[in-house]
Amino acid sequence: MINAIGREIPAHVEGYGKVTPFAGAFATEPDMPRRAPAVKWARPGAAKLATGLEEVFRAIPVRDGMTLSFHHHFRNGDGVVNLVLATAAKLGLKDLKVAASSIFPVHAPLVEHFKAGVVTALDTNYMSGPVAEAVSRGALAKPVILRTHGGRARAIECGQLKIDVAFIAAPSADEYGNVNGIAGPTACGSLGYAYPDAEYADKVVAVTDNLAAYPLTPVSIPQTRVDYVVKVDKIGDPKGIVSGTTRITKDPVQLKIADTAAKVVQASGLLKNGFSFQTGAGGASLAVAHFVRQMMVAGGITGSFALGGITGYLVAMLEEGLFEKIIDVQGFDLEAVRSLAANPNHVEVGAGFYANPFNSGCVVNMLDCVILGATEIDTAFNVNVVTGSDGMIMGGSGGHSDAAAGAKLTVVVANLLRGRLPIIMDKVLTATTPGETVDVLVTERGVAVNPRRGDLKEKLAAAGLPLKEIGELKRLAEAIAGVPQPVKLGDRTVALVEYRDGTVIDAVRQVVR
Repeated sequence: MINAIGREIPAHVEGYGKVTPFAGAFATEPDMPRRAPAVKWARPGAAKLATGLEEVFRAIPVRDGMTLSFHHHFRNGDGVVNLVLATAAKLGLKDLKVAASSIFPVHAPLVEHFKAGVVTALDTNYMSGPVAEAVSRGALAKPVILRTHGGRARAIECGQLKIDVAFIAAPSADEYGNVNGIAGPTACGSLGYAYPDAEYADKVVAVTDNLAAYPLTPVSIPQTRVDYVVKVDKIGDPKGIVSGTTRITKDPVQLKIADTAAKVVQASGLLKNGFSFQTGAGGASLAVAHFVRQMMVAGGITGSFALGGITGYLVAMLEEGLFEKIIDVQGFDLEAVRSLAANPNHVEVGAGFYANPFNSGCVVNMLDCVILGATEIDTAFNVNVVTGSDGMIMGGSGGHSDAAAGAKLTVVVANLLRGRLPIIMDKVLTATTPGETVDVLVTERGVAVNPRRGDLKEKLAAAGLPLKEIGELKRLAEAIAGVPQPVKLGDRTVALVEYRDGTVIDAVRQVVR
């Protein structure tokens, strides 16, 4: 089939079923009820505290073919996925599906579980490292489902991703299952991506290394949804939470891009009292926040909220009074953890509240501006953040597509060349975020505005910004670095990229070399 952005996708995939093609960012409307979570009950005096994971596996009981879910708030410092799957392997379980909100290099042991048949399916929003490489080369018989953060919440709430057992890495928990992420030696901050799992999974297990006195407060995930509590030595390393760099880049090219991007925001007319903003944790993204901060200070502007993966830089803007609130679904550094624990204007929310398109209004719908990156972008403004130029999976949408769809202004910032290859092409290798939701591309050689946004182009031209057509930027990059050779891939589908509404925007083919 050919979907709405011209991508060829299979009509049916073994292990996935019938494929519904992407029809447009806002074309698919919900036609199903929200799935009711399992009804639970607990007798007075019944204990939830287990002696270990093996006891929990037997008590549930965990069986072959079940779906086990995990959250990724510890990012590359997570220890719970590996602990749980080692227990599954020890007990001889097979054919499990892992539904983890993200996969990182620390989860490399998953590859051996693939080979042994312990895990035969994977559902995630992002993956990097050895697991992503193994999947790219065909390590799983079933295709991986790559979702967005909002799309995962939607799939759980609507019953498309049915979770048998959710394992919650809990920095602090009491014996009856109240959980938060801000207390204990391994505090990670917001637990927002675990909210749908805890609400809708048949069974929920809190795995903690800090057993607190009952009742634990504040509560992120309540005792009413938690069935078992397990105390282990360590659930993760908070140092692994840090995403990339949390310092503003010193690279002069990236600083130039960031300065131009901030001027785009200013020229759009959105930078005024009540401004709402999302950006990432990389050095270039933080540099955009830095220049926007200077403009806000100079203009006496107070924003309404900052959103997304929260960094110390955004925390500082909150504490300076430049934003009235931070809405936090995930912390990207330890300053974000500290702030969530101390500041009532720093608010924890779940993944559905953040970005699920199938509710009465998620937070991304209230965004004025989001700053995003790209592995590749094509002349139709479709963005790839899933695969590298060699076809290997090295990321995923996360909140990329969600924020792009919701924001009034979506700005993609990228060097014109990455690894000596042009980032602009006629057709991205893997489409992640559709061009209809991307407004501007900012590079060091010029700014391209989506033709859909003639109103914005006029404003940027009036501000004297260096505007170029995206095709012109593509030709400039090719004049510098040449035209890249097409990547040769196999016919087998190793992953399906779902858009936030559950339709398939692209398929990832196997790397064969």
